[in-house]
Amino acid sequence: MIRPTPRAVLLFSLGIPVALLMLVWNPALWPFSFDLSLLALLVTGVDALLIMPKRALGVSVGAPPRLPVGNESSIEVALNTGSSVRPVWIEAAIDIDGPLETPPACSIRFAGPAEVIAIPFSALRRGIVELQALWLRWQGPLGLVECRVRQALADRIEILPSARMSWGPAIQALSKSAIYGTKTQNQKGEGTEFDTLREHVAGLDSRFIDWKQSARHRKLLSKEFRIERNHQIILAFDTGHLMLEPIDGLARLDHAIEAGLMLGWTGLRAGDLVGSFGFDATIRQYLDPGRGSSYYSRLQRAAAQLAYHSEETNFTLGLAELNSRLKRRALVVLFTEFVDSVMAELLIESLKRMANRHAVIFVTLQDPLTARLVDAEPQDFGIMAEAVVAHDFARERAIVMQRIARLGVHCVDVPVGGLSVALLNRYLEIKQKGLL
Repeated sequence: MIRPTPRAVLLFSLGIPVALLMLVWNPALWPFSFDLSLLALLVTGVDALLIMPKRALGVSVGAPPRLPVGNESSIEVALNTGSSVRPVWIEAAIDIDGPLETPPACSIRFAGPAEVIAIPFSALRRGIVELQALWLRWQGPLGLVECRVRQALADRIEILPSARMSWGPAIQALSKSAIYGTKTQNQKGEGTEFDTLREHVAGLDSRFIDWKQSARHRKLLSKEFRIERNHQIILAFDTGHLMLEPIDGLARLDHAIEAGLMLGWTGLRAGDLVGSFGFDATIRQYLDPGRGSSYYSRLQRAAAQLAYHSEETNFTLGLAELNSRLKRRALVVLFTEFVDSVMAELLIESLKRMANRHAVIFVTLQDPLTARLVDAEPQDFGIMAEAVVAHDFARERAIVMQRIARLGVHCVDVPVGGLSVALLNRYLEIKQKGLL
């Protein structure tokens, strides 16, 4: 579509007051009064003839099929012509639908035969981004007309959960703890599952002497144990409105999913069964626990489908439903957030019932803003008031965490940078102590 620019409209409009002034000055000049406007139309028509036609421009769009959340990439618009053309500025914009801010329009000086416009974007939230249309526009050499082209698109970009910060701690922990190797190993001495008998020697724990077998064989024999496998691990994600708060550019929910996927990958490599559960005001998702390294891709796709919701979380409904679906003891890792002790009452009651049957890890993220307000220098009364409020909030939070810990729940309340390591250490500690 070719249409006049604001410059052409202004040039044409200037002829109207000139025509009126000529008629007021001398009515006999009326045949010449509109000459300026006609000249503007003529020049605009010449500019329309000189503009690069849209049929001479070939366009193709390339976008990454998938991208981890928190990363940056670009949509590449490739322009080409059969031959060189008069240099012209071409502006490109993309219409999108999905959890992504509309990328800014970008322009390039195009002189043929081929150029690429890179439209940058940041993947700040998970979900499916659909590219609906590409818009291009360029002006004629005089800047009086512009050509606009709309090209429908059918591409999509999957914004997946990211594990970029988690693989390092997980791999280091696995290599140090020897959960797996070139061949699967049975880790002895750190579990409660019986493995074998061996002759008792100095240095072994006398509590593990099997007196019945020792009497039968007429020598002291000790039991050896190995770390258990086939435990169920459920990654329970709170998808309510409190998990939408951004920390370091990402929502709390995205940080939780990143750490949860790291733990899921570790558990799958350790021989455990891993599943996921999402809830807020209602149940959003339940993925049955599965085993094997290949199950991780399914776990990742399920985590990518956890949408952001603005409803308040119903802990009574969510944890009761999860408790009813688990038929045997499991490790439940609950990623959530609370505001104050009043809101936490129902959470504590639900955790109490859950902890009676299962091992529970309660995971929250510390807000860096609270720490900054508490540690801020008291330069004026406003800063002091903010520090007092932040200190009271931190004190109430600590009280709630202590009440939850007294229920036998393992609490992990750390800054976002230490979440993956702290969660992995707590999981290994539970495994080594045989609490499952």
